[in-house]
Amino acid sequence: MSVRPAWEVREGERATRWLHVRLAFGDGARIDALATVCEGWVCVEDVRARPALALEDLALFADWIEGPLARACGDGSGSGTGDGAGEGAHRERPAPRRGPEERGLVAQAYRAAQERGADPVLAVMDQTGYSRRGALRLIGRTRDEGLLPSRHARR
Repeated sequence: MSVRPAWEVREGERATRWLHVRLAFGDGARIDALATVCEGWVCVEDVRARPALALEDLALFADWIEGPLARACGDGSGSGTGDGAGEGAHRERPAPRRGPEERGLVAQAYRAAQERGADPVLAVMDQTGYSRRGALRLIGRTRDEGLLPSRHARR
């Protein structure tokens, strides 16, 4: 995988960076993307793949590029001044858990966040390392197993 700076725009203290991202696979498949990084946020502007990606693969794309983008941005502020090894450069994901154990942790994190008045989806994201979409799918599966009440149930 390669991550190359495309260009940067500064407005006062705020900097927005565009980065070219390329994933090349051994079988000749390739994914090219343009990502924008600003104030700790990453937005994928354009993705081109040969052969075309299935939607499931596109959902995994964010996981594939997260680490290299964090390292390319250095200190996590988008300034590009760090080398990626410094404090806050990239938070490692928890070891993945699957099945009932994972859904039990999801239910626990979700309820604890609700009790604190925090966003339960963000708590699940933090606990599992999944993206927002992945966390929402996992919360749905946890509800389906009866470990969390239905979204429409009154408290």
